[in-house]
Amino acid sequence: MASRISFLLGLLAVSFTVSTLASDPGPLQDFCVADKTSSVLVNGLVCKDPNLVQADDFFFSGLHIAGNTTNAPFGARLTPVTVAQVGGLNTLGISISRVDYAPGGMNPPHTHPRATEIITVLEGNVEVGFVTSNPVNRLITKVLGKGDVFVFPIGLVHYQVNVGSTNAVVIVALNSQNPGIVSIPNVLFGSTPEIASDILARAFQVDKNVVDDIKSKF
Repeated sequence: MASRISFLLGLLAVSFTVSTLASDPGPLQDFCVADKTSSVLVNGLVCKDPNLVQADDFFFSGLHIAGNTTNAPFGARLTPVTVAQVGGLNTLGISISRVDYAPGGMNPPHTHPRATEIITVLEGNVEVGFVTSNPVNRLITKVLGKGDVFVFPIGLVHYQVNVGSTNAVVIVALNSQNPGIVSIPNVLFGSTPEIASDILARAFQVDKNVVDDIKSKF
């Protein structure tokens, strides 16, 4: 019995360690406001001298302003609030964004390599969905209305599209100061240097000319 308890406690400790390593590093002091002038390369950003920190290091204004979707790619405009905009987010493992969608506007299939995402709809009707990993590849999708909330698990391919006849607005929260975004169409057809067309043609089981035509749009 004692050995079984020891095993379970050891397993719990390993699970806790793995889950901790899978998220942003935690702060070791009250705050670590990013020093954006430093040339030192670390995992994250170097801390500013705490004696020089001001309220504005933790402040952002603008999420009340609608993003201009007129000429936006895919009819959607992102207003991010990550550590790039608010230095005080450094080491805190959280960020937020606003996304505006024109009617029919979409956020194409993409992933966030460093974060789980949770969204809430402020205005409009938005279809959301994510796909589970191989081998099942199951699409889990739902149409959201005002006040609805939906979660996208970390690393899974997901999308949003405005299925209403009016503009839509969502607020996005992610558990990383710098969640990153990997847009599937862009990385496959617009990378630099580019992925060879014959590789993509074989992967998608289409003619190489089809791939070349898609690449010309990125």
